[in-house]
Amino acid sequence: MVTEISVFQNSKLETIYVSLRPENMSIYATEITSETEASDNPIHHRLLKAYTIARDYISGDVLEVGCGEGRGISQLIDKSKSFTALDKIDEALQKLRGTYPQATFISGNFPPFAVPANAYDVVVSFQVIEHIRDDSSFLREIHRVLKPGGKALLTTPNRPLSLTRNPWHEREYTGDELLALAKNIFQEATMKGITGNEKVMHYHNQNRESVRRFTRWDIFDLQHRLPASFLRMPYEILNRMNRKKLKAGNDALVMGITHEDYLLTDDSVNCLDLFLEVRK
Repeated sequence: MVTEISVFQNSKLETIYVSLRPENMSIYATEITSETEASDNPIHHRLLKAYTIARDYISGDVLEVGCGEGRGISQLIDKSKSFTALDKIDEALQKLRGTYPQATFISGNFPPFAVPANAYDVVVSFQVIEHIRDDSSFLREIHRVLKPGGKALLTTPNRPLSLTRNPWHEREYTGDELLALAKNIFQEATMKGITGNEKVMHYHNQNRESVRRFTRWDIFDLQHRLPASFLRMPYEILNRMNRKKLKAGNDALVMGITHEDYLLTDDSVNCLDLFLEVRK
């Protein structure tokens, strides 16, 4: 799907064409972040970083909750005794079954999880909990399916560094909020974060300024007043437009960022994403 939009750039009216479905992207995704769409490169590698960190934790029977199109499965599956993944989009899972025949893929909405209790040594769930209405039940399900002593890793955006309201999210968290929620359910819980080096933060700040130019026209604060369903299509259009604009303005920066430019940190206040470790 391609949308034509007229915008003011460089003091003149220009027409740009915004694809809501990047080339080779098989699923219309919320917060479109494709491995093949060039303008998504910094966000793709930001999301991939959680999987590269998780490799050091992986052993035994592993469950991924919300695997999407399988962005990081290759990082985890070779270190797993068994690998199972859940996602609500069966179209994605059908392709993953062909790519990873040794794994098990289960489609359906969650919570609850359609897997047995006390079955997994490690559970990973990256950029998922913010989409779940009943987040306490979601964490309780992770607790249920972990073996005694098992560990889970979760990431989610750090609300203070979010650029604008995301209408696809039920909520976002501070580190203290998510940690308090986890401590009600798990025996152990530790909050860390994923941040970026100077190159990443330069991109993030450019992104923030670009988003500010859009939101300054929202004089009635409609992004926070309107129901999320009214905002999702405009959000997708403007998000894609903004990422393409950033790439056009600094292609070397956008294409030069890799997962190695993102860093695990103990600072959960100033990070881009929260990184929660819990143990049953």
